[in-house]
Amino acid sequence: MKTISVIGAGLAGSEAAWQIAQKGIEVHLYEMRPHVSTPAHETEDFAELVCSNSLGSSLETVAGGVLKKELELFDSLIIEVAKSTSVPAGGALAVDRKLFSEKITDKILSHQLIKVIREECVEIPDGIVVLATGPLTSPALTEVLQRLTASSNLYFYDAAAPIVTGESIDYDKGFWAARYDRGTADYFNCPLTKDEYLKFWEALTTAEMAPLHSSDITEAEEMTVFEGCLPVEVMAKRGEDALRYGPFRPVGLVDQEGKRPYAVLQLRKENTEATLFNLVGCQTRLKWGEQKRVFQLIPALSDCEFVRYGVMHRNTFINSPRVLNSSFQFRSEPRLFLAGQITGVEGYVESTASGLLAGINAARLFQGKELLVLPQETILGSLARYISTANPEHFQPMNANFGILPPLDPPVRGKRDRKVAYGKRAMEVMSKYKETL
Repeated sequence: MKTISVIGAGLAGSEAAWQIAQKGIEVHLYEMRPHVSTPAHETEDFAELVCSNSLGSSLETVAGGVLKKELELFDSLIIEVAKSTSVPAGGALAVDRKLFSEKITDKILSHQLIKVIREECVEIPDGIVVLATGPLTSPALTEVLQRLTASSNLYFYDAAAPIVTGESIDYDKGFWAARYDRGTADYFNCPLTKDEYLKFWEALTTAEMAPLHSSDITEAEEMTVFEGCLPVEVMAKRGEDALRYGPFRPVGLVDQEGKRPYAVLQLRKENTEATLFNLVGCQTRLKWGEQKRVFQLIPALSDCEFVRYGVMHRNTFINSPRVLNSSFQFRSEPRLFLAGQITGVEGYVESTASGLLAGINAARLFQGKELLVLPQETILGSLARYISTANPEHFQPMNANFGILPPLDPPVRGKRDRKVAYGKRAMEVMSKYKETL
């Protein structure tokens, strides 16, 4: 085959197609709209922003801002057009969404090496392919992905608990232990007294939930689909002690003084470096501000920093650690690459970044070159590493954050100074890496 196929012209697909074409390789870009519509899209333009018009912060003290600068080093189409169609938004990069999509579409259509095919792709073409179909993948292609990934590794609902940074946990107010001392002490346990638990329970059961959108699950579906994985607030409303017989059960755990706490929230390591921790059993549909207010009532989490809030909504994504490597290439089918939110990255810029790396690597495979595995000190490198090496038993989608980076050596005190140091290191490492290519 003399071409590379890209399926889907969203943010990830448009970026992937552009990166491939810029390497001098012909691209067949498949887009099913307008012939087949989705519940969220309104136009037939590429890279349509279906939610907010903001691509997030541009500040160097925010991981998303650093990621944008990394993408600029690789001449990202999406970031270039976003900056040229930006509207005032303080420290964030927000765009005129209509102009943004129109300009992306025009650039793609006018590129001599990109052939746009306006039809639904129901089977994967021959040759090297980048799949970038997004969370609203068509039913026909979803079936293809089920066969490709094994249906048990393809998720249609996102039921996720909050994730906090390890450095923001107060370790003096908890203890490491495994229940009944079985295995190694891999869980950090956050004990609560009766008064602390009742205060938390009261706040949890009266907190405001996020509204369901038309593309999300209905209340009835939520109760059916998640009966084995109930929102923590729904479980709590079943009775004052419901959590103490569920995810907050203290049985089999004793604190430093040899006593069993009244209730315990367990934190599970989200990565091998123990820089991120998952609030076990706390999948939730509370509003994000409410999640912070409620969970910070737990003494060990009183100053915790959230890198991901809990969510429960429709979202097609794969169990990437079982399926992909850090080049976004399928382990079982090396000619195929996956990009976008379906890989388990969250956010506009993160989806763009996955498309950029998948596109570059598809082109390098076509050219017979070694695929890029970016340094883990960079935001994109760490995102790629996370989706390919996280614990597959508890995999949750992730957005850009400093918590997925390896710790600073030597450590830096102060939250703001630490973020500046993370960003500075990421850009220095990525710049040096780029020079070697």
